[in-house]
Parts: sequence; C-alpha cells; structure tokens
Amino acid sequence: MELSSAEGASTRFLGLTQRSISEDLGCRRGEFSRKHYGSVELLISSDADGAIQRAGRFRVENGSSGENTDYAPGTWHRTDVHLENPEYHTRWYFKYFLGKVHQNYVGMDAEKNPFFLSVVLSDQNNQRIPQYHSILWRKTGTQKICLPYSPTKTLSVKSILSAMSLDKFEKSPREIFHPEIQKDLLVLEEQEGSVNFKFGVLYAKDGQLTDDEMFSNETGSESFQRFLQLLGDTITLKGWSGYRGGLDTKNDTTGTCSIYTVFQGHEIMFHVSTMLPYSRENKQQVERKRHIGNDIVTIIFQEGEESSPAFKPSMIRSHFTHIFALVRYNKQNDSYRLKIFSEESVPLFGPPLPSPPVFTNHQEFRDFVLVKLINGEKATLETPTFSQKRQRTLDMLIRSLYQDMMPDLHKGNNMLNRRSFSDVLPESPKATRKKEEARQAEFVRLGQALKLKTTVKGDTTANLATTSFCKKEPWESQSFCSNFPHEVVCADSWGQSLLVSTDAGILLIDDGQPSVQVFDKTLQIKQMNVLEALDLLIARTDKGKDSRILVFRLSAVQKDMETKKNIRSKYDCRENKLERTKGCHLYAINTHHGSELRIVAAIRNKLLLVTKKYNSENTSTSTSLLSSPESPVEEFQYIREICLSDPPVVMALVDGPTGDSDNMICVAYRHQFDLVNESTGESYRLHHVETNRVNFVAAIDVYEDGEAGLLLCYNYVCQYRKVYPFNGGSSLVQPSAYDFHFSWNQVPYAVVCAFPYVLAFTTDSIEIRLVVNGNLVHTAVVPELQLVASRSDIYFKATAAVSGSSDSSSKEMSSKNSPQTPTAYEKPELPLPSVEDEAPCKNLYKIPLSNLVGRSIERPLKSPLAPKVITTTTSSGITSLPVMHSLPLSRVEIKEIASRTRKELLGLLDEPIPKIESAQKLKKVSRRQSDPKQGAVRSSSSDRISSSFEGYPERCPLSTSSDPDTSANREESSPSSYPFQLISLYDEDIIDLK
Repeated sequence: MELSSAEGASTRFLGLTQRSISEDLGCRRGEFSRKHYGSVELLISSDADGAIQRAGRFRVENGSSGENTDYAPGTWHRTDVHLENPEYHTRWYFKYFLGKVHQNYVGMDAEKNPFFLSVVLSDQNNQRIPQYHSILWRKTGTQKICLPYSPTKTLSVKSILSAMSLDKFEKSPREIFHPEIQKDLLVLEEQEGSVNFKFGVLYAKDGQLTDDEMFSNETGSESFQRFLQLLGDTITLKGWSGYRGGLDTKNDTTGTCSIYTVFQGHEIMFHVSTMLPYSRENKQQVERKRHIGNDIVTIIFQEGEESSPAFKPSMIRSHFTHIFALVRYNKQNDSYRLKIFSEESVPLFGPPLPSPPVFTNHQEFRDFVLVKLINGEKATLETPTFSQKRQRTLDMLIRSLYQDMMPDLHKGNNMLNRRSFSDVLPESPKATRKKEEARQAEFVRLGQALKLKTTVKGDTTANLATTSFCKKEPWESQSFCSNFPHEVVCADSWGQSLLVSTDAGILLIDDGQPSVQVFDKTLQIKQMNVLEALDLLIARTDKGKDSRILVFRLSAVQKDMETKKNIRSKYDCRENKLERTKGCHLYAINTHHGSELRIVAAIRNKLLLVTKKYNSENTSTSTSLLSSPESPVEEFQYIREICLSDPPVVMALVDGPTGDSDNMICVAYRHQFDLVNESTGESYRLHHVETNRVNFVAAIDVYEDGEAGLLLCYNYVCQYRKVYPFNGGSSLVQPSAYDFHFSWNQVPYAVVCAFPYVLAFTTDSIEIRLVVNGNLVHTAVVPELQLVASRSDIYFKATAAVSGSSDSSSKEMSSKNSPQTPTAYEKPELPLPSVEDEAPCKNLYKIPLSNLVGRSIERPLKSPLAPKVITTTTSSGITSLPVMHSLPLSRVEIKEIASRTRKELLGLLDEPIPKIESAQKLKKVSRRQSDPKQGAVRSSSSDRISSSFEGYPERCPLSTSSDPDTSANREESSPSSYPFQLISLYDEDIIDLK
C-alpha cells in the first residue's frame, strides 16, 4: 500500500518524534505499588476526657494513594472491582468431582501425616479439552492442580503426587472404593470458608466515641435508613427459609426484621444494630454486641461532617472483628465516602479505593462495598487467628477419616484398592466389568444426591456465575486477524500493527488490512523486540551455531515497505549482524531503557553485554534520523563477557537504583535463580528450587514504588523477590518481609504482568490473578492457546472448531454412568471435526493493555502501514436501569426466577454458541419463548429481579459501562469482533470462542 510523501514521512518518524503511548504503557505495566491498599497506622482511642482507652495497629485505606487524578468525584470507573478467589473457580470438588465418576486415594507421607488425593478426568468447561483435576487434602490445606490429558500416555498417582511435591511416603496411597467418601471430602472442602456471609452494621451518631454509645442507639436517621435500603431488602425473620446468619427465625429473639440480599450468588445477612433487640436496662447492649461483635466485618455508618471526630477501630471492644468499613453520607452532593480499617495481620485485598473515595453513583458504591467486604472476610481467614484454627480442624478431620479406614486397610476388603500407583483411569477386566459398572452407578447416584442436598441447603456455588451478563471485563479480547493460516514463531507490536515471524516469513499485520511481507522465509526470526522510541528492531535469527542477533532501523524497514522494494532475505541482512553474537540461543533487553539500551546475549554458558548509548534530545528530531546510516550496528558497543557455570534457560535484566555499576542480570539454570552483577560479573544466589524436576517459565522484572523486584515463575509457583538492597559481601540474596509467593492451578508456559493483574498462559487457558496477593480472579478457557506478543497489548492465537448442524452432544463423550466424565474403563474419544460440519479456524486476538492497567490511551496509535481513519459509531448498549428491591422471596422462588431468567437471557442470543450442548439448549429455549427481547432479569449488581430489558439490541456487545476509556475500544470494532462471550450455565463458567 503506497503512501503520499507527507503521509509516509509523518508515519515513518512517528516512533522517533514522540515516544509511543504503547511503549509507555508497556513500561508502566511492570510497575506496581502496595500503597494503593493503604498503610499501617497505630490508632489510639480516648474517652471524652482524653484518657486513652485502647490502641491497635490497623491498615488504613482512605484512597489517598498519591496518584494523579484528572476526574471529578463520582465519575470514577475502575476495571479491577472483582471478587477474589471466587468459589465457582475454587470449590473444585463440588464443581468437577461431586456426582461424577472419579478416583479417591488415601496415604501417609514421610512425616506420618495422612493425606487424601482426588482425581477426575473431566472436559474443561465442555470445551473438548480433557484435563485431570487433582486435589490433595492435607492438614495444611488443599492443593489443586490441572494436568493435561494424553491418550497415548497414562498418568499414575505417583506422577500426580510428584507434581505436588510429594515424593516420599510412609504408606503408599491406595484407592478408596466406598461412595460415602464423597460426603467426607465435601466436608473437608467446606472448611475453606462459607459461601454465604454475615456483616455487622453499626449506627453511630455525631460525636459518639465509645461502642456503648453506638450500640445504645435505638433508631437510626433517615439517611441511615436509605443506606440500609441500598444494601438489601428488609425481610421478616420469623419463618425465613434462606440464609439466616445466626439470627433466630422461629421465636423473634433476635428481632423481627433484618436486611438481606444476594450478591453474585452469595447470600448476605446484615446484623443491623438498630434492628437487634434493645434493652433500656442494659447499657452495654450485650444482645447486640453478641452478634455484631462476632462478625469478622462490620460497617460503621457515622453521622456528622468531615470535621467531626472520626471513628477509630479501637473504639470497638472485639477480638473477632478484623475489618471496619466507615461510611459517611454527604447530603450536599448526595454522595458516600468510604474508609477501610483492616487489622494489621489481614493480607492485602482489593479492590483499592479510588482517590478520592467518594461515590455519587449509589449503585456503584453498593457494588464496591459488597465486593470489598466479601474479599476482606476471605482475606481475614488467612490470618494466624483463623488459619491455625482451620489447620487444627483439618488435621482432626483427616486423621479421624484415616482412622475410620484403618480396619478396612488391614483387612484388604473391597473398600480399598491395593494398586498403589495404578493408572488414574485403570482398565477393568472383562470379568469384573458389570460389577464395576454397578459400583460406579451407585457412586454417581450418591454424589448427585449430595450435590442436590447441598444446593437446596444454600451452601452451593451453583449459581455464582449467573451474573454480569453484560459486564465488560478488562481481559476481554478483541478479534485482530481472522483465519490466520501461518504458524507463529514470535511477534511484537509495532504501533497498532503486529510484526509476526511465521513459517512463511516476517509479516506485518494490521486489523482490517491485508498483511505485508517484510522479510522472506529465508530469515527465520526466533525472538524479536520492536523499540519504536529508539527506531530499532532487534531480532535473534536461525538456531544452533548459525544463530545471531540482528539490529534494524525501523524507519529503513518502513521505507522499504512504502517504496515496495524487493523483500529482504537472509542474505540482505549481513550488515545488520551484531558482532560476537554468533551461537546466541537467548537474549534479553532492559525494559526501562532511560538513557541506555542494554542487550545481554547468552552464548552457551557465556553472557555477552552490549550497550547502545543515545541522546534523547536528538531522537526527537527527524533531521538527525535522515542523516543516520541505514544499519545501526555501529551504534552498539561491546562491554564485557561474563562466564556462568551452565547455559541459562531464562534471563531478565534488572535496573539498579543508581544505574551505575549496580545493574543486574537474573539467570535461571539447573535448580536455581541467580543474580549476576553486570559490572563485576559476581553471582549471587537468589532462589533455590527444592524439587526434583524444574520447569523454568519466566523471570519478570517489576518495580514496586521504583524499587526493583522479580517475579520468579517455575513449575506451578510464582514467587516475588525484592532485589535491592542486599548485602554485596554475601553470596545469597536474603529474603525480605515484602516477598510472597502463590501457586498456579496449571503449569504455564508464559506469564505476563500487567498491574494489577498477572496472567498465566497455558495450552488451553488463561489464569488471571492479582499481583499484590496472588488471588485468583478468573480462569478463561481458550482452546489451543498460543501467546504471540505481550510487550504492550497482549496478542494470542487460538484455534476453535466452528459448530455445524451436528446433533451430537459433548455429553455423548462420557459414559452412561457419568454425564460429563469418562468412566474408569473408557478413555475419552473426542469427536473429530468433519469436513461438512466443522472447519478449523485460526484467529489472532488482542487484549488491550490499557484495559488491564486501567489507564486510557489519549490518542490512537498509528500503524506503520498507513494512517488509519477510525470512525466511531454510536454504541447501542443497554441503558442503565434503576434498581428496585423486590419483596422477600423464598429460596425456591428465587431459584425458580433465576433459572427462568437465565433461560430467557440465553434465548436472546441470535447466534448459537459453538458449544454443541449449549446450542441445543438455546434452541429449545428459543422455541418456547414468544418474545425473546423482553423478560425479567436479575440486576447484575444485586441479583434481584427488579428490572427488564427493553429494546435489547440484536447483538449485545456485552457492556453496560459508561467509561469513555473502555467505550472507545468498543466503538472502534464491531460487536462481533469480541470472540469471548461470557455465558453461565448452572455451575459452569464458560468462555466460548466465536
């Protein structure tokens, strides 16, 4: 595509005349701060005479994080308001095991602690991706991992336990046949915490400084009553059949009414001080304190102006309450102000408060408060006070269950299988086939009965994924290139385009435009970096002894494309080879290149340090670029060579505090991560991996408040280590109090950090967690996933089977005994795509980094191909509907309405989802509906039936956000460009590729 001279010049020098916004975001995403989550303070409370009563250390969150804000109070829209560790992603045994054929084993480790292991081969969210889900039950808690299924390689119990770092046993594991074991394991899983919550609500008048005064308020103000109506519905306790939160529902001994709501599947009962029994004779109001004082989380609604004496947690005498949410109402602008106090031992939890923490949108305030309080109670359960109790309970339950099985273990009857390390799905002999089928049928029947009983009781996560049908998530992807026919080796973003190394050569791809050949297929690039601000393309080519590092000037590459010269080949790049880099198998560059670009090339066990110095003033003028040579090789200079004991597998550069002789190189080899000083070559041990087999994934340099740290990723582990300062005289980098670690559910092959998220990419899923605490936020199932580029925007390739008119169901893959899981004697046989019904489709997708980091790109990035005209169309989103509270409903009525609403919403979709089973259900629902565009819906924020959709667009873009930052990306592409559609069916959270 040809450009005019003016257009070509302006586009050609875009990356040099001004620093790319994409580049800025790419650097910023590795920066994070825990200051957004408050700071620890010593809070002292005193009486009216000034005498000190109590003191305590609390983390105070008031939204003053020091970040620059250019928005008015009330216009705040963040993308990181999520429930952390959602139960429909963490309660594995209920979701994947219960009611399905699976295997359970019992054993004792080398320290004579009994353990249980549960394994199931299931179809990952019905996406035709068979996986082994494994749960290891120990007194320290549960460990959960996913293992890939291979039809040609059997998986043994020993290999599963080895993946969980359990290799030595006092007694080898044996399989449990008795179906009653499901009830005991479900009890073990329930020890992780309740799915329902009870929160205290305490009304405080202006000037009240003691808990006796606050608890003695017989009634609340008008603003307090409106706040209660915002939280939930007023229900009559007598005869109440839902979650009661410890309140009396028979004799009215705890009051006659209370506040109740359902939020994202969680039932919440509020212990309101003014609704609990009041006693004029008892000044301490023991009955009220008995409930609110035993709540982990309490809301304090305080009257008065901002200048009035503020509430302090030390005013409340309670050893159980760990989190206080202070709420103030401002009548002048009809807004709420929020402040959070967390006991010092409570781990960090989100979402962080906005700055300032003022909400004029009451519905957003309600959502934020409920998410914050639910996450806070979950975080409190990890404090020593609660975790030690839970560990003692788990130890007692596991040992008791183990003792109950000891007689059967010695007798060797049918309850336990003596095959210690048999296959997880063993082949049953023909003679015992009928007996095995009968046992499995009874096993499934009992499991399904337990699942139904748990659901009716309300301790279920079955309906937790039925909300937020039209909520735009920050990780939502956009279609970038459809039907991409080539195999991708590596890639990097260039403006809005993507430079891709494929089996057909190097291509430049832009959304909606034909690809352009940059280099032919003789040049095989294995690793690349596009540095627009430096006008550089760095690439590692070929392999083995012939591999080298090449450097190109982007303006020269772009000029060749504009003039349509002959496509460059490998032999045209001789002048672009960096000296001394022959045989390079890996290289790394510093991500925060301020005044100096550093390249470290690994050649076997040697590290070659090369730098490029440049003048930032000259790079802003195009005249200096016109006079610069086409090849930038001469601008690089060799510094030194550093010898290692082994060739590095993973490498990352870390910027020192001063940049003068304190820059570091993180290398991973054998069983360790080391830090190597660039100036002296001295090596320091950073972390040693205590496992037999190590799979190094990544070392990511991150900067917490400007101080360097590293995310070390290997096997299932992601560990954060602070780098500076450390004792230079020691060979070990000592751990600091800021270090932390967490575990993935599946071994990733790539990890991307985009604060506040860290994303792990596997072959079939994206696991999304928070950087500051490692809590799980979401798991997206993406079949045949390949990460392509992640320096700025995240690009990935995924292959999906397009559904045809086949009537086959994914349930037909399974045996008759288990509707979703293959039996122990049947290996899964996945239906192969047929020529008539299905065709393979390879697409490239993009997750905008601006959505993940919560910042807006003020101007669109121009493509190096051609100036791109973006036409914005009016988005036909769903209008915001006022939330009205319904009358109290029974649990059965709520579930019936929720089920009917879910079906009505699913019937609104015009296109069948490429999931065979779901498509059949949608067809059946649509036939029964007379008007698919109208129907009662549950409010995505309150989960109550209160509003209806009117004039629902034919293709909903799945967004109700009014955020201009996110709507800009939405308007740029059509609704059909979003390949992921969030659809919830019962207890499955499904993301389908379109």
